[in-house]
Amino acid sequence: MSTYTEISYTSGDGLRLYARDYAASSGPARLPVVCIHGLTRNSADFDELAPEIAHMGRRVIAPDVRGRGHSAYDPDPANYNPPVYAGDVVKLLHDLGIARAVFVGTSMGGLITMTLAMRHLDLIAGAVLNDVGPVLSKKGLARIAGYAGRCNVLSTWDEAAHYLKDINACAFPGNPDAEWDKWAQRAFAANDSGQLALRYDPKIALALQTGQLRPTSLAARMAFRRLAHRRPTLLVRGALSDLVEPDQAAWMRRAAPAMAYAEVPDIGHAPMLTEPAALDAIRRFLDQLP
Repeated sequence: MSTYTEISYTSGDGLRLYARDYAASSGPARLPVVCIHGLTRNSADFDELAPEIAHMGRRVIAPDVRGRGHSAYDPDPANYNPPVYAGDVVKLLHDLGIARAVFVGTSMGGLITMTLAMRHLDLIAGAVLNDVGPVLSKKGLARIAGYAGRCNVLSTWDEAAHYLKDINACAFPGNPDAEWDKWAQRAFAANDSGQLALRYDPKIALALQTGQLRPTSLAARMAFRRLAHRRPTLLVRGALSDLVEPDQAAWMRRAAPAMAYAEVPDIGHAPMLTEPAALDAIRRFLDQLP
């Protein structure tokens, strides 16, 4: 089981937020890694990747983005957007005295990382974009919009596991039942009535459901170029991904020829990053950074 310290901190607008802090193994001091999860997920998604990185000699910080996990829900849903999320990350690193880090961003976490590149490039020593970029497939966005924020409370852990399998089996066709059970423990929590509810505010999905999150924009493309041209960047893509399909990945590789690239076979959106192809690529990438 992974070991970490729990961090509680306050955002600039007064929300109580949460993060996990994994200590680095012994050895020469190296830059820490900040792992940022996807839209409907939380820091527990990194409970297997973070110890792997910590064993490489790097401290790992994995926040729960506001509205998810142990972080407070925002009373104003308009604040559920990458610029606000990026500001929360800046506040966390400031509170921890971290001036520079490597970022690993899964899906929405990658959008947050690109936003940071426009506003606080000095914080970024390198970045891993996990199955995300400035150009996204309408197909994948539609699929995510179809389930995000729409699940009712459930009665049993078996129901929770089946729910996650139903919406994710297309991306993880080889997952055994034990893996779905593990995902359920990460994604759901029992409420005061003993029923199981997803560990996020349903309002986090409003921007996606109302079409405010577009497949691409000039600002997103500028942010990606700023990041990938000025900092070492690795794109990890699931070979079955419906969010970063071959056309979108090809666009990114043309726009940033120096960007490293790894494809994870038999996995869709988004790799857990513990798959051999992903983990090997991350190890090689981190080995090149201070």
